[in-house]
Amino acid sequence: MIHNSIEFAKQIRKQSLDMVVRSKASHIGSALSITDILAVLYFNLIRVYPENPKNENRDIFILSKGHACVSLYATIGLKGFFDLKELESYGQNGSNFMNHISHKVPGVEFSTGSLGHGLPYATGIALSKKMKKVENQVIVVLGDGELDEGSNWEALLFASHHKLDNLTIVVDYNNLQSLATVKDTINLEPLVNKFEAFGCNVNNIDGHDHLELYEGFKSSLDNKNSKPNVIIANTIKGKGVSYMENQVKWHYSTPSQEEFIQALNEIDNA
Repeated sequence: MIHNSIEFAKQIRKQSLDMVVRSKASHIGSALSITDILAVLYFNLIRVYPENPKNENRDIFILSKGHACVSLYATIGLKGFFDLKELESYGQNGSNFMNHISHKVPGVEFSTGSLGHGLPYATGIALSKKMKKVENQVIVVLGDGELDEGSNWEALLFASHHKLDNLTIVVDYNNLQSLATVKDTINLEPLVNKFEAFGCNVNNIDGHDHLELYEGFKSSLDNKNSKPNVIIANTIKGKGVSYMENQVKWHYSTPSQEEFIQALNEIDNA
């Protein structure tokens, strides 16, 4: 099962790169850092229904760091929500596959782009599910730099107060944001202690180890102790492509054709 999710992650990475190169777009580093998170969730754990994306029994996944959209588009495309050929329109005028995640795409719950919006929205959904006494899980992925937005901490207070144990917050902790490191921009540490002080269960894991991710998510999704869940996924920006890894340049840059071919070869041979 874990081996299969690793192969799924390779497919997501290759599709993501193709979209960015084809459209001459950016944010590939951010997309690659969350790929393993998406692969484990969508291959092994969350309930989704490609033939009926709005099925009431579905779990709700929200990508708050909407600039990393290519990896989610690739994931849900590979899961069969739409024909993969539609990804070729990514970033083009008139396309539903916009450069920040769009709810116009089947399988996408919420359009994001302005950071700090995904978690407040997710807490409202989680509270609604609680009030209706349904078992759906709500999972939201945030960027580490996104935690500079105060709306996230207000939402955490709300989630803790309402005992939203059906909410799992994943922090993509790749340690780079926009133009510098997270530490040099606004230092987040001690991050585990902060989340615990806000009344959350916290699991600090390797965000590229599929077994750790699987076990961490299982623990969160099975939680019934009246606390929201936080998974701090320690990741590498640009993971899977040697020249992109831990390089802030790849927050915005587009690979050349030569770099694209090198990236595909490295992913295939990993």
